[in-house]
Amino acid sequence: MTLEAIIFDVDGTLAETEEIHRRAFNETFAAAGLSWHWDQPTYRELLKTTGGKERMRAFIHDYHPADAPEEADIPRIHAAKTARYGELIAEGAVELRPGIAELIADARAQGMPVAIATTTSRPNVDALCQAAFGAPAEAIFAAVAAGDEVPRKKPAPDVYLLALERLGLPARACVALEDSRNGLLSAVAAGIACVVSPGPYTRGQDFAEACAVVDEFSEVDGVTSLTAIIGATV
Repeated sequence: MTLEAIIFDVDGTLAETEEIHRRAFNETFAAAGLSWHWDQPTYRELLKTTGGKERMRAFIHDYHPADAPEEADIPRIHAAKTARYGELIAEGAVELRPGIAELIADARAQGMPVAIATTTSRPNVDALCQAAFGAPAEAIFAAVAAGDEVPRKKPAPDVYLLALERLGLPARACVALEDSRNGLLSAVAAGIACVVSPGPYTRGQDFAEACAVVDEFSEVDGVTSLTAIIGATV
């Protein structure tokens, strides 16, 4: 197999951002006058649902809070949360995960495009890229496919299929990097081989369909190593 592009998930893969998301949710809930507070065990359960607005709806459905907002208010609250997340990221609240910067630099040095396929919204992608790379997402990534651009979020394959379309490449020419089972299932459903490095909220999940599972992406020593990992499993 000839590897022609690397497609990255964002939250938990490019950077361990989930604690920043949790903080942004809780601060936004307080500002909105809600009594909600998502502790780590609760958030771990809610992360099984992809998408912030969807996660809020899951909380209402599963936890039955007394002060649930109206459905029409959920997008507004989530937009405020997105803005707060962007502020926290801009303050330097998170760094790239080990090995990510090196993989991206090695790929680009070889003329290999890198792309993003994420459940998170495009403003969140832009905020992280500006903080981590000092540049907008499009200056680093040849294609960006975000969760607010597709009808179905992970584990559905939609966002990966959109990334492939924008790259102009077949699934067999790409590899996905993920941190969660939902992300893995999304990549595999799109026909893309996937390497997983779980984070604090996803350790212990089932990654049976992955080509490889590593503690950190720094264990993948550049594009040559990544190609060898994929080649050994196809």
